Order: sequence, then C-alpha cells, then structure tokens
Amino acid sequence: MTENRPTYNLWQLANYFLRLGSLGFGGPVALVSYMHRDLVENRQWISEEEYKEGLALAQLAPGPLAAQLAIYLGYVHYGILGATVTGLVFVIPSFIMVLLLGMAYQLYGGLPWMQAIFYGISAAVIGIIAISSYKLTIKSISKIEVDAIKKNWILWIFFITMAIFTAVTQREDVILFIVLGFGYMVVKAPPQWLKKQNTASVLLLTNFGFWSFEWSKLTEIAWFFTKAGAFVFGSGLAIVPFLHAGVVQEYGWLTENQFVDAVAVAMITPGPVVITVAFIGYLVAGFWGATVAALATFLPCYLFTILPAPYFKKISKNTSIKAFVEGITAAVVGALVGAVFVIATRSIIDIPTILIAIATGLSLIYIKKLQEPQLILIAGILGIIIKNYQL
Repeated sequence: MTENRPTYNLWQLANYFLRLGSLGFGGPVALVSYMHRDLVENRQWISEEEYKEGLALAQLAPGPLAAQLAIYLGYVHYGILGATVTGLVFVIPSFIMVLLLGMAYQLYGGLPWMQAIFYGISAAVIGIIAISSYKLTIKSISKIEVDAIKKNWILWIFFITMAIFTAVTQREDVILFIVLGFGYMVVKAPPQWLKKQNTASVLLLTNFGFWSFEWSKLTEIAWFFTKAGAFVFGSGLAIVPFLHAGVVQEYGWLTENQFVDAVAVAMITPGPVVITVAFIGYLVAGFWGATVAALATFLPCYLFTILPAPYFKKISKNTSIKAFVEGITAAVVGALVGAVFVIATRSIIDIPTILIAIATGLSLIYIKKLQEPQLILIAGILGIIIKNYQL
C-alpha cells in the first residue's frame, strides 16, 4: 500500500465503483479500461504504476479480472478496508439485478413469450462467446501468425489439447489445468527448488423458492463455486466451461438451455460477467443459493488479491510464476473454445439460430458501436418475431 496521501476519500472511491458496477457494460476488458480512464487519467487518484501493478496481479491470480482490479485499487490507499468496500459495492448492483432476473425467469420461464425471447438470446450468446474466445486466444497465447505460433508452440498444443478434450468429453478437469501449467513452468522457467531437485517441496492445492433451501445443497454449491473462483484464470467468460461441466454435466442442476440463459443474463447486466453464478445459484436453491454461489466465487479472488498485494512487486518478477500462469491460461482458453462447441450443439437448433449467431459475431467485429447488451436485446426481439411467425 502506497504511503502517499490520497487526494480522495474512501466514500468517493466507493461511490465511483458503485456507479461502475451499476452502469458499466461491456465485459472485463471494457470495465478495466473505464477504471484506467476515470481513476488514472481523469481524476488522477491512482498512479499509472499502481494501476499497472493491480492489472498484473489481476491477470496472474485466478478469478474475475475486473473485480480483482477493483479490489486492488481499493487496497492501494485504504488497505483491507478499502479493498473490501470497493469489492462489495462493485459486485452488489449486478448481484441484485441478476437476482431479480432469476425471480422473473422462474416465474415466467415456462411461458411462450419468455421462451421466444431466450430462443433468440441463446443463439446470440453463442456468437458473443465465440468472438470472445477468439479475442482471448490471441491475447493469452499469440496472434494467429506463423512466427507467433512457432514461438509459442507449447501453449498452442495446450490450447488445442484442452479444446478437443472439452469438446469430446464435455467436461473439465481442473487437475489437468494445473498439470499443464506446472509443465509449462518446468520447461520455460523452472523454479530454484526444482533445479536443486528438492523433492521435499509439495504443491498444495488445496416453484418461486426465494427463501427455501437445503443445507446439503448449499454445501455442494459452496464447494463447487469456491473451486470455480479459485482455479479459473482469465476474463469472466473463462469460467464458462468450468461452470458448464459442473452445473450441467456433473450435478445436473441446470439444463443446457437454462445454462445458456444464465450466461445471457450475465451479459445483459452491468458489472462482472462472473455474476452469472448468482443466477445459477438462485435457480438451484433460491436466494441463499445465489448468495452462497456469489460469496464462494468472489471470496477466493478477494483473498488472492489482498494477501499478495504487499509483496506483489517481488512476486510479479518471478518468471516461474509467470510461466505457470501462462500455461494454465492457455489450457483454460482452449477449454472455453471446446465449451463453445458443446453449448452450440444444444443452442443452435435451426437456420434462424444459425443466422442470429453468425450475425451477432459479425456485428461485434464490424460494428464497433454495438455492445453485447444491445445485441442480446435485438436477438430477444428477433426471437419473439420468429416464434410468432412460426406459429
């Protein structure tokens, strides 16, 4: 934490992140850009160096990128209290919105007009995730150019392996992520203890139904979403394959269509995309399910931010840690691509959905002013029109 006296108080910072969490659309990349524009360039509350340190920590640690950066920026001048306050006010607005949407979804989800809306939205989500996967790939691994691929060929092998593995098995394996990350670290930047062959070292990895819940169900939710928050690297959408494997394949809490709808809900609300966990938790176990899912997902990223913060300048220069994160990120992004394929086989069911998905992807590429929430709104309207025409 910097010793320089801040030019703002904690209330002003909390108010900023409350508004960003309430009105900030566009996903993690956009939210991170807003923070730099507002807090570094315009208000000059945070220095360029402090911002870069926070962004580096958010990229190195598992969890949602934008939420972690918000927590770190709160920590810079106001320590643990600042980190806690900024983290809460940033996430709470989207949590409330997702909770309300979950209530509406359970009340009206079986009605034809709601099904028609999500018929279009589900197809649009596939287009959005596909483009996001491509952007994550070239950002996390390399551009799709011969020289870049040759330079990062190991990461590309990890990426392709996990994409195929996820598409074929329709599940994720966290242990495999860790193995690949560790393997890349050994190849690129083996730590000193490994060079000395110190075998003593151990890697420790450790109906409406608003109020109704079962303790056993909440325990399952807490454990699963804690793993999601602790082991997923990358942007908010990087958590999608992990969630899909768990809530659809392993536990059977949601159907394929419900899962795609949950991702869509996260995209039409401001704040971190990872807040989709609250929507999923609500469908599984009401209000308490949503609360436990959100807390379990965001608590690891909070701890992974504030615990290393005082020592991060030293940690950030550790080439072994960087290599481990690069390896595991390549595997996660590959799994995301595989998950897109799996989800698409359930959501793209006819010619109209194919066209909506393709049009959504092309719009994101060529129409820069269109944002994801706007595209999802258009897709929902198209869904109603198409379904009414078919009837």
